[in-house]
This record gives sequence, structure tokens and C-alpha cells, in this order.
Amino acid sequence: MRLETERLILRPWEDRDRAPFAEIVGDPEVRRFYPRTLTPAEASAEIDNAWAQARAVGFHFQAAELKSDGALVGLVGIGRIPELTKTAIPGRPEVEIGWLFARRFWGRGLAPEGARAWLDYAWQTLDLPAIVAFTAAVNLPSQRVMHKIGMTHDLSGDFDHPRIAEGQPLRPHVLYRIANPAAPRRSG
Repeated sequence: MRLETERLILRPWEDRDRAPFAEIVGDPEVRRFYPRTLTPAEASAEIDNAWAQARAVGFHFQAAELKSDGALVGLVGIGRIPELTKTAIPGRPEVEIGWLFARRFWGRGLAPEGARAWLDYAWQTLDLPAIVAFTAAVNLPSQRVMHKIGMTHDLSGDFDHPRIAEGQPLRPHVLYRIANPAAPRRSG
């Protein structure tokens, strides 16, 4: 599956992405809202997992590259929420949207641009009823992107991430939601 925006190509991962992706997820500043950075082997395993998930359900987080020069900027996409995480979130949502970009591409509006393309795909092609996004409560940059793409903070959905140890400052997570604009609305 391939999507294009004004400046991005959103595409399946390729073997050539392994080294640049490892550099991105190995950067402590990029991963400051995650428990730790990833090793090159772990980054490669993430790509393998994305391939497997895309084969199994038809979509997953994908590579994002610049149209202008083919540089890998990071990842953006939608994915099924893992069962352990889903059980911690009120309402047990099914699909999340997310992004992670190399530091040198921050502040250019690429995350909202790529995320909007994925939302369009989720609504028009997959006919999903809703999508959530979540992040550490201290991750204000991602929360700004969530606002920019039309998501709303669901205070009743905030949760402690089950994969992060108790007492860690990254454990409290905020939940944002957006509904398919074409989905029928229930009254009262």
C-alpha cells in the first residue's frame, strides 16, 4: 500500500530502510518519550514486525520518505493496538495512528501531513469507524500533532501504559480520538 502527499511518499518498508531507521530510533532525543532507544537489531525487528502485521491485517506503520530526495524521514501509519495495551485503554479501541520522525525533519509539518493521508485512507478505503492516538502525558509535541489532525483529548481514556514500569514518568498516557466523519452519529 502506498500513499502520497504533497511532500511525502508513505510506503511499505524496504531493506534499504534498515540502517537509516536504526539511526532514527537510536537517537536519544527522538526516543525521549519512550523508555529507551532501540539497537540496530531491534530496529530491524520492528521493520520485520511491520511487514508481518501488514500481511496479516492489511496495514501497519510504514516508511515515510521525502519526495524531493528519497530520504527516509521516519514512520507514520495506523496499526492494530496490541492486546495488552488495548486492555488498559477504556473502550478497548482497535486501531491507533502514530508517527516518529528523525530530528532533522521536525518542525516542517510532515507528521500532520502524513497522518492526514493515513486518516483519509482509514476513512475512505478501510471504512474504520474511529481511530485513537496515545502518548506519554509529557509528550506535548505529539499531542500538538494530534490536535492539528482534528483529534480530541479523551480525558476518560487516559491510562497507565502496561509496558512501562510503575513509577516511571512515561507511564501515564493520554488518549486522543477521532471518528470517521462519514460514520453515522448516534443521538442522545
